[in-house]
Amino acid sequence: MRLRVSFHTGAQELPWEEVLAPGRALSYALLERGAPELGKALHRNGLGSHGLAPFGYGAPVFPAARRRRGVYAAEGPGVVEFGSPLIAVVEGWAAALAAIPVLAWGATAFIVDTVEPVEAPKFESGKAVFRTETPVVMKCSGRDDSGARAHRQAWCLPGEPEWDVYVQSNLRRKAAALRLDPEVTLENVGWIGPKRSFAVGSGGGGKKPGARVEVMVSGAPETLSALHSWGLGQANSTGMGWIGA
Repeated sequence: MRLRVSFHTGAQELPWEEVLAPGRALSYALLERGAPELGKALHRNGLGSHGLAPFGYGAPVFPAARRRRGVYAAEGPGVVEFGSPLIAVVEGWAAALAAIPVLAWGATAFIVDTVEPVEAPKFESGKAVFRTETPVVMKCSGRDDSGARAHRQAWCLPGEPEWDVYVQSNLRRKAAALRLDPEVTLENVGWIGPKRSFAVGSGGGGKKPGARVEVMVSGAPETLSALHSWGLGQANSTGMGWIGA
C-alpha cells in the first residue's frame, strides 16, 4: 500500500543531493510520531532475519515545473509517494501526516495539501511488469565469469553478470521476511535506462550507482502486490528501486 502526498512549495529547485536523501529520515520521523513502537523496532532490528527496512519512496515529482538543464526543477504543485507492504507502517505515516501541515524535505518545505491511500495492484494473473522511477541498485559478488574477483566495490548494473540472479534472490528474501510465498521469478528485463548515482546520505555523501529498469516477474499475486509497495533491488529505504504506479 502507498500514501500519495500532494503538496506545494515556493522552492524553484531541489539540490541534487536532496532529491532522494531526505526521504529515509522523514519516513522514520513520521513513524516516530504515528507508530512510535513500530518505528523503533524497525529502525533497531528491521524485518526478518536479514533486518530489512520494509518501505520505500519515490523522488518528489513536479508536473508543472519547467525543465532546465542541470537542475531538478521544483516549482509549483508536487507529489511524493511512500510505500510499504506492512499496513501498520502506512497507517503510522497517515496518522502522523494528519497532524503535520508542512514536510521538511531536507532544506525545502513541502506544504501538504492532501494525503491519499493507494492500494497496490492485485496482479491476479501471477505476472507483473515493474518499471522503476528511481535507479535499482544491487550488490553482487564482484567476480567475473571465471570466478575471479574483478573489482572490490561489488555494485553491478542491469545487464551485467549476476544482476538477474541477485535481484531475484532479493525479491525472494523480501517475500520470506513478509511470510509470503517466496517463489518469485525474474522472467526478463525489458528495458534498461542509463546509469545514475544518487546521494542517499546527508551532505551529499554515500552515493549509490544503479539504473532504472523494466522487468517482468512472476509469483503469487499477494507476493507481487507486496513487492510493488516495497521496491526493486536494494536500498529501497533510501528511495532506490521505486516502482512506478
